[in-house]
Amino acid sequence: MRWSKIGVAAFAALCATSSAMASWQDEASSFDTSRLARIDEARAKGLSEAQAGRDIGLIRSVLDAQVRPASARELEGNWQCRTIRLGGMTPDIVYSWFHCRIGHRGDRLFFSKLNGTQQLNGLLYPHETGGFVLLGALSAKGEPPHRYSGNGPSAGATATPDDAVGILQATGRSSARIEFPYPVQESTFDIIQLRR
Repeated sequence: MRWSKIGVAAFAALCATSSAMASWQDEASSFDTSRLARIDEARAKGLSEAQAGRDIGLIRSVLDAQVRPASARELEGNWQCRTIRLGGMTPDIVYSWFHCRIGHRGDRLFFSKLNGTQQLNGLLYPHETGGFVLLGALSAKGEPPHRYSGNGPSAGATATPDDAVGILQATGRSSARIEFPYPVQESTFDIIQLRR
């Protein structure tokens, strides 16, 4: 009996370690992996569709900002954030500033958009560019936070409408952006601009 309890405890510890060490590729669906691989294509298409929009200068300044590696410690804390949508239903939309936070859930970084009519929550995984991949989900204000569906989209679909995948990169000591290629709804390319 004692050995079986030790074996079960060891197996549970191994599973917890494996889960903590999982990379974003282990968690992402093949559909989302494909979206992230086409981020440059989505950015270019979104920009070309936004050319007729009134905020193209602002959008270009956000996208042209030089990226740099950032540690988890640098990214942690409170941020102001706003969503920018390119292409799709409209040329471009730049929303107002809201509150976001990067903190920890267990041993992982966790991103949260805290207010506004649409919230976003998700885990951040290290990316080879020095940034982080966000695997998250959108939820409406007042709903419980949704979770990223990953490899289990509903009803046999390739994606759920709530899933949001992007790449977070620092653009300065007090600025960053998250780029979302080919969102499932509304637009061709989304950006969340972050500032302190």
